[in-house]
Amino acid sequence: MTHELKKIIQAYQIAEKKGIKAVLATVVALEGSSYRRPGVAMLLLENGTMVGAVSGGCVEKEIYRQSESVFTSGISKIMTYDGRYRLGCEGILYILLEPFSPTKSFIDGFYKTVQERSSFQVNSYFQKKDSTDKKYGTLFQFGNQKLPVHSGSAPDTSFEVLNQQMDPGMQLLIVGAEHDAVQLCSYASLAGWEVTVIATPSEEKQRKDFPGAQELLAITPEEFQASKIDQQTAVVLMTHSYVKDLQYLIQLHTSSPSYIGLLGPLKRREQLLNEFLERCPEVESSFFDVIHGPAGLDIGAETPQEIAIAIMAEILLVTRERIPGKLKNKKGPIHSKSE
Repeated sequence: MTHELKKIIQAYQIAEKKGIKAVLATVVALEGSSYRRPGVAMLLLENGTMVGAVSGGCVEKEIYRQSESVFTSGISKIMTYDGRYRLGCEGILYILLEPFSPTKSFIDGFYKTVQERSSFQVNSYFQKKDSTDKKYGTLFQFGNQKLPVHSGSAPDTSFEVLNQQMDPGMQLLIVGAEHDAVQLCSYASLAGWEVTVIATPSEEKQRKDFPGAQELLAITPEEFQASKIDQQTAVVLMTHSYVKDLQYLIQLHTSSPSYIGLLGPLKRREQLLNEFLERCPEVESSFFDVIHGPAGLDIGAETPQEIAIAIMAEILLVTRERIPGKLKNKKGPIHSKSE
């Protein structure tokens, strides 16, 4: 959810320049089931604008109505929303509404942490009942620095707390510049993933050719540096060139991504990996565990758009350690790990 917080802070910065007050709404507890898990947040602006959502769209109007007292008083509150009588979900949401006015140190610390792809902590303090209290609030911890979301506030840490570790956002490296790469870039960016496209200079591509891409690197395989790859990074090799895929795979062999996807049939994958092993005999055996080829889940994908969905689905399945299956056949809560 780090990318959602990024959008919230970006929206706040624009509103703050216009003198528009903001309230942060965070689901801090849940009884039963709901569309989203505790920890999800959204921003409410005094002009009626809402950024993000904590449900499928059915709770937000009530949250905004309840936030009006926070805009007026500047005092945090807990509201409850009983979805058993209003929603398709059988759950009771406990939502913390608090003034949102982070300091410059907070915003600088957030962006620095995101840029460095470091984890951070978010702790929300509250009581599990409809109530108002100026000591309700949320602290972000960047390294050793703890900062409230409302400047000048000091949440009571003796209250009940929702602890969250926020990991770096999913990073996707797309190696290739054909039409299917454009589709994967577009879909992944809509999901909030940080997308970098890598193309050779001879392809003469620009970032505007890839909607949603944060960066385009026009480099040769030899110039490709794997130093920015971490365990929240997925790589898809889709150059449609056996030689280029091999060259990029060689450059990747000392890195530790969570996922490497290869296009093409099984025969191509086996040939590619055999030649790769001849070139890099010292590679760790665990490196092969993250290689998936042909990339994607078997959902009958045919078009470039459907193939992009299949690849993203497999990346989510791998990074979140899931077992594929239909939700209607799953026992227990939707958001728990598959059995």
